[in-house]
Amino acid sequence: MLALIGTGLLALCACGNEAGAGAGSDSGSGSGTGSDSGAALAGRTFVSTSIVENGKPRPLLPGTQARVQFTTNGRISWNAGCNSSETSVSTADQHLSLGTEITSTLMGCGGGRQEQDGWMGGVLTKKPIWKLDGSKLVLTTSTTTISLIDKEAVTPKPALDATKWKLTTSVTGTTASNQAGFAKVWLTLNGERVTGSTGCNEFQGTVARSTGQLTFGELATTRRACSGDAAKVESLVLKALKGDLAYRIDGSTLSLRNANGGLDFTATR
Repeated sequence: MLALIGTGLLALCACGNEAGAGAGSDSGSGSGTGSDSGAALAGRTFVSTSIVENGKPRPLLPGTQARVQFTTNGRISWNAGCNSSETSVSTADQHLSLGTEITSTLMGCGGGRQEQDGWMGGVLTKKPIWKLDGSKLVLTTSTTTISLIDKEAVTPKPALDATKWKLTTSVTGTTASNQAGFAKVWLTLNGERVTGSTGCNEFQGTVARSTGQLTFGELATTRRACSGDAAKVESLVLKALKGDLAYRIDGSTLSLRNANGGLDFTATR
C-alpha cells in the first residue's frame, strides 16, 4: 500500500521470515560496560564510526553515516544516507531479529545513496550479533562488522528551551512529508511561552509542561494575508500545535506527536 504526500513516499512491505518479537519490556537507556541487556539499547541512537566487510574497510559515501535507533517500545529504525526504515525488533540471545513488516520512506536519492540504504537493510536482516560497551555498539554478521557510537556522545542534545527549532517534516499516520515553505517555519520555547513563525505570520502563546509532554494553548498570530503554499503550511502548523503533544529530542531533532501524527523540527542554534 503506497501513499504519496509532497516529496515523501511511504511503503509497507513484508521482509524476511522471522517475526520480530520486539524489545517488549526493554525500557530505559542504561549504558553499562559490556552490557548484554536489550534494555541498555532502548531510547538511544547510534551512528557508524567504521565498517569492515569481507575483511576490508567499507567506506560510505561522502557526507553519510549508518544510523541505528532503538525506541523504548521495542522498535528499531535505520538510515544510511537517504531513506529511513522501521520495524519491530527482538534483542534476545545477543542478536537483532527484525519484524516481518518494515515501513520505509521511498524518496528518490541519487549518487548511490539508495543502494547504500539497501545494503544497510541487508546487514540488519541477517540477525547481526550485537555487543554494547558503554557508548560503543558493534553489530557483526558472518561478513560484516559495523562499529557505532551513541550519537549523544559526539553530538550532545540541544536544550528544549532557547533553541530555534526549524520545521523539517510533517507526519500524518505513517506518512511523512516535506513541503514547500517548511524551511520558513520555526518555533522557540522559553518556560511557559512559545514564539515562532508559520512561514507567513508570527505567532506566540502559552505552553504547559509535564514529563515528556507539551500542552499548547491558543496561539495568537499576526494578520498578514497568506495564499497558496504559504496558507496551506500555516494551516497545517497551527492545527498541529494545539493541545497535548508528546515530545522527544533525538540528536538535533525535536519531534512533537499526538494520535494523528505531528511535526519534526531541527535545531538551528
